[in-house]
Amino acid sequence: MTSRIADRLAAGRRKHFVGRQSEVSMFRSAIAAKRLPFHVLYIVGPGGVGKSSLIAQFITIATTEPEIQAGSIDARHIEPTPVAFNNALRSLLSLPLDASPVEYLAELHTRFILCIDTYESLETLEEWIREEFIPQLPANVLVVLAGRNHPPNEWKTDPGWQELVRILPLRNLQTEESREYLTRRNIPTDQQRAVLEFTHGHPLALSLVADLFAYHGDIHFTPELQPDIVKMLLERFLQRVPGPAHRAALEACALVRVTTEALLEEMVGLSGAPELFRWLRSLSFVESAVDGLFPHDLTREALVADVRWRNPDWYIELHRRARKYYAARLHRAQSHDQQRVMFDYAYLHRDNPVMRQMFMWQGVGNALADSPRNTDFPLLRQMVQRHEGEHSAELAAFWFQRQPENVLVLRTPQGTPVGFLMMLALEQCSQEDCQQDPATAACWSYLQQYAPLRPGERATLFRYWMSAESYQDISPVQSSAFINVGRYYLITANLAFTFFPCANPDFWTQGFSYIDLHRLPQADFTVGEQSFGVYGHDWRSVPPVQWLAILAERETAGANVAGRGEPMPVMPQIIVLSKDAFDDALLSAIKHFTSPDRVTENPLLRSRIVLENERLTNTTPAVKVLQQIIQATAEQLKANPKEEKFYRAVYRTYLNPASSQERAAELLDLPFSTYRRHLKSGLDRIREILWQRELSGGK
Repeated sequence: MTSRIADRLAAGRRKHFVGRQSEVSMFRSAIAAKRLPFHVLYIVGPGGVGKSSLIAQFITIATTEPEIQAGSIDARHIEPTPVAFNNALRSLLSLPLDASPVEYLAELHTRFILCIDTYESLETLEEWIREEFIPQLPANVLVVLAGRNHPPNEWKTDPGWQELVRILPLRNLQTEESREYLTRRNIPTDQQRAVLEFTHGHPLALSLVADLFAYHGDIHFTPELQPDIVKMLLERFLQRVPGPAHRAALEACALVRVTTEALLEEMVGLSGAPELFRWLRSLSFVESAVDGLFPHDLTREALVADVRWRNPDWYIELHRRARKYYAARLHRAQSHDQQRVMFDYAYLHRDNPVMRQMFMWQGVGNALADSPRNTDFPLLRQMVQRHEGEHSAELAAFWFQRQPENVLVLRTPQGTPVGFLMMLALEQCSQEDCQQDPATAACWSYLQQYAPLRPGERATLFRYWMSAESYQDISPVQSSAFINVGRYYLITANLAFTFFPCANPDFWTQGFSYIDLHRLPQADFTVGEQSFGVYGHDWRSVPPVQWLAILAERETAGANVAGRGEPMPVMPQIIVLSKDAFDDALLSAIKHFTSPDRVTENPLLRSRIVLENERLTNTTPAVKVLQQIIQATAEQLKANPKEEKFYRAVYRTYLNPASSQERAAELLDLPFSTYRRHLKSGLDRIREILWQRELSGGK
C-alpha cells in the first residue's frame, strides 16, 4: 500500500512526542472500558505547555483502534455561536448542512472521540456547550476540551457533572521526560543539564532550544535566570539566526496574520524570499495554515514586543510595507478575496487596546461575505425582527425590494447566513422612499443641512448590520461586517459620506473615534421603541488615503517618538468645495499662475487634488504643486489635435502670458473673437478634468 503524507506527519509527531504517560494511560483506559467512565476530559494548561500535542496523540491512539473514530476542532477558527459550532462539527463529520451531528453520532456503531482545542476561544459559548450540546450527545461519545482557562465551577459543583467530567491540569514535563525529548532532538548530553535548568521542562521552551541546536550545533548553552523563558529563548534564538535577513523574516512573520512568499518578499525586500520562507516553515514554533505561516501565540507576542521596543523605526517600516502590500492586493483581488485582505489589514492593529475591544479576531474568516440569494431575504427579515422589532423588519423588507444589490450576506463556509450588512445608497433613493424610513429621512436631512452632495457623489447609510445570534455585540460576525465596511470605504468610487447607526452608540464611542468616525446626533433616529445613534465620516474632508495614514499613525504611535510625548504631525484637512466654488478658485489660480504670492490663500491648496498629490512634500509646497497640476492638465489638451488650439490660447494668456489678450491673439494669428472662444474652451476643459479628479479622489 502506498503511504500517505498524513502517515508521515503522524509518524513525525509520534517521534517527538514524549512523556505524558499518566495522561495517555488514563485516556487508553477510558476508551478501552466497556462503558466510558466519564464523558468530558477537560485539559487545562498555559500556552505552550503541550495541550495541542497531547490532543494529537489522543487522536493517533484512538484512530488505531478498530472500534473508535476520532476528530479534532480548533476553536480558534470558529465563531462562538451554536450555529457556527454545529457547522464546524458537520464539516468535521463530512455531513450536509441539513444533517444533525447528534443524530449522526447516535447512529454510529463505534465510539467517537471529539477533541476541541483552544477551548478558551469558546468562552462565551461555554454554558451552551455544557448545558445543551454535550448532554444531548449519545453515550458513545467522549468530548476532550483543551484550553488555557480553568473550567468554570459548574463542572465541579454540579452533582451530575462531578460523575462525568475529569479535569486534567497539564504541567511541564518531568526531568526525565525532558531529557528524553532533548535526546530525540539530538541535543548533546553534556548540554542537557543547562537546558533543563533553564526551561524547567516547558515544552515550547524545549522545542525552541532544540531549534537553536538544530541550526547552530556548536553552541554552548548557558542558562540565565530570567522569569520569561520563552522571551529569553527567542532573544537567544534571534542572536543566532543565520543572518539579518532571517531575523527580518521572523519579525515580519510575527507582525502579520499569515505569511506567504509574496508578502515576505515585499516586507523583507529581498529576492531570497523562497529560501527564507522554507526556513520559517522549518521552525518548531511556526505553524502552517491553508493561507500561510504563523508563529505560536507566545512567540508572536514576544517577537512583536521585542522589535517594537528594540527597533521602533524598523517596526514602523515593516508595518508600512505590509500595508502597501495589502493595499495593492485589495485592488487586484476578486471580491471574495477582498474580505480576507481587509482582515489582514485590520490585524495589523490588533495590539492597539481600542482595536482589541472592537474585533474578535478568531473566527472572522469563517463569516464570508456573499451576494444575497432569493431564499436569504426571509431569513434576513427574521434577523431584523428578532433584534429590532416588527416595524424595523417591515422597513428592511421595503429596502430589500428597492436595493437588493446593496445587501451583503455573511455566511459560514457551508453557506448558512449568520449575519448581514446593508449599504443603502442614499443618492439613489427618491424623496418619497426616504420619508418612509426614519433612518433615511434623518440622514438625508443631515446631508442637506451639513454636507450636501455634489454632482456624481455618493452617500451610503449602513442601514442594517448584525449577527443572527449576537446582533451588534462584539463577535466574529460583527467583526466580519466591519472588515467589509472598511473594504467598501476603500473601493467605492466617488464616495462622499457614510453613516453608521448603532443601537448602543455609547459603547462604540472610543472605537469609532479611533477609526475617525464622528458622532452625528443630528442624524439620530427612532424606529418603533428602538433609538439609534449615528456616526459618520466625510470622505471628501478625510479621503481613504489620508484615513489609512491616520490609522497607521495611531497604531505605530507607541513605537516612535511621537508616541512618547511629542505631538503627532497634523495632516491638513481637505475642504469640500462646491462645483461653483471649485471653478472660481481654479480660475483665480490660473489667472495668477505667474504670481504665486497671490495664490497663497487659494482654497484649492486644501483641495483633494493638491493634498493627495504625491509631489506634495516639505520641499515642494502646495502652491508649487497646484501650479504643476494646472500646467500638466493644460498640456493634456496639447496632446489632443482637436484641443491643441485651446491649449495655445491658455498658454499665451496665463502660463506664458503675452502683454495683453490682444497681443496673445496676434501671436496666435487669430481673430480676437476666435481667440476668446478658444480660451474659454480651454479653461472649461481644464476645469472639467480637474473637477472629475477632485470627485474621484484626486487621481
